[in-house]
Amino acid sequence: MQTIINSLLPEFNVQAFQNGEFKTVTSEDVKGKWAVFFFYPADFTFVCPTELVDLAEKYEELKKMGVEVYSVSCDTHFVHKAWHDASDSIKKINYPMLADPLGVLAKGFGVFIEEAGMAYRGTFVVDPEGKIKIAEIQDNSIGRNAEELVRKIAAAQFVASNPGEVCPAKWKQGAQTLKPSIDLVGKI
Repeated sequence: MQTIINSLLPEFNVQAFQNGEFKTVTSEDVKGKWAVFFFYPADFTFVCPTELVDLAEKYEELKKMGVEVYSVSCDTHFVHKAWHDASDSIKKINYPMLADPLGVLAKGFGVFIEEAGMAYRGTFVVDPEGKIKIAEIQDNSIGRNAEELVRKIAAAQFVASNPGEVCPAKWKQGAQTLKPSIDLVGKI
């Protein structure tokens, strides 16, 4: 399997539902800022709303960090609106819900399940240059944790702003980082 870490964000042009409106979102809209692409299998399912609400609860914090969130499923923007209108949970979402009915984005990020016509749970963090810095893909039976995602984004932003430093396990904003050198080899 080939990694997509540090590869460029795939080009795309899709419809989205956000704050009661339909809009178009393109790869050009993403450039110049940090972004999260949060793939999930399908609207009107079980684990998906728990994850999307968890992420919605962190959306303001992420926006303060200069991060835009894009949830993505292979449903249409019309289905996103219908789910929003039918579900009290999904009404809490303010970030764009991207529609990918042809699986263009899901294929571009390597999460498309051909035989099911839907995506695996994939989380991708893209830097302002359009490079994928974090990529996680998991089975659709396992939900994700938005708090851990926020921590990882903070670490990615830190190392982007502090060349030569790296963040150790469980690193949190303000904690000590490491400067890799021969002097650290075998001492940690």
